[in-house]
Amino acid sequence: MTATNDLLIRAAFKQPIERTPVWVMRQAGRYLSEYRATRAKAGSFLELCKNVELAAEVTIQPLDLIEVDAVILFSDILTPLEGMGLELSFDPSPKFANPIRTQADIEALRVPDPDQGTPYVGKILNLLQKEVAGRVPIIGFAGAPFTLACYAIEGEGSKLFSKTKALFFDQPALAHKLMEKLTQMTINYLNYQIENGAQMVQLFDTWAGSLCPDDYDRFVFPYVQRIFAGIKQPGKVPKVYYINGGSHLLTRMARTGCDVVGLDWMSDLKEAKDLIGGQVGLQGNLDPNVLFAGEDYIRSQVKSILEKWGPQSGHIFNLGHGIDKDVNPDHLRAMVRAVKELSKR
Repeated sequence: MTATNDLLIRAAFKQPIERTPVWVMRQAGRYLSEYRATRAKAGSFLELCKNVELAAEVTIQPLDLIEVDAVILFSDILTPLEGMGLELSFDPSPKFANPIRTQADIEALRVPDPDQGTPYVGKILNLLQKEVAGRVPIIGFAGAPFTLACYAIEGEGSKLFSKTKALFFDQPALAHKLMEKLTQMTINYLNYQIENGAQMVQLFDTWAGSLCPDDYDRFVFPYVQRIFAGIKQPGKVPKVYYINGGSHLLTRMARTGCDVVGLDWMSDLKEAKDLIGGQVGLQGNLDPNVLFAGEDYIRSQVKSILEKWGPQSGHIFNLGHGIDKDVNPDHLRAMVRAVKELSKR
């Protein structure tokens, strides 16, 4: 189904647009009282991810309440790891009861058919197709292999990911085996989402920014490149690649085969455009903390970012990271309104 408002798709492919499209990472989230009420009905975050009707409900809330130009599947990057054999819980941060530490652990990992590993995702996307009814595009997403490996090896979040780095540096052959499995799972998972209605996909490589360029080249780049090469419908379904803290990797990100590079707020959009804007589109990159300021300041920062890109197509407005749970929704509405008003061609 083609979206009535397909600005997002056209901007990703640098086709003519009437204005800059805007959506927000974590736009279906705790800053909305409506989300909190729906999550309470589900019982827990993980149960909300798996409840088809309620997950679709929170996915659509920002479309109705904030008037963004896309909806993004409500899920978590870690849920596909359950289908591979890891036991996931959130209390409230993610934890794995059986983290990966040995060769036997890696060999035991399954690469399931997504219809078996994450059947609820396909059902949510099917329901979204009916309920969004072509108003805006539906975005699917996945965690990138290195970021998934970080959580799977540590068993939880970490500042340094020291266990992960030790395994990758001391046992590179083992690390590559793990990356092979995670890569194939991710290709299958993203294609499954596309088959079930996702019209754009984003690969989140949250922790790849912790690597120096040489280690990124060794352990990450070839696998991300393989994922983007393996995604179906090239030229029809845009592919976005986001790294938090990835400003030192921008030229590499642009060569992975993605259509759009997602920028965090620590990167300068004009500098990134000059560096890689000829190869890819760019997404971002307002500092999420700007949304704690008043409407006049928000509008001034939106204007600054729009001016850095300029009038041509190829820019998708977003935050440089996910929206904070304490943001006033009216401030996000002000941001979206400013993007729409100030970017008219």
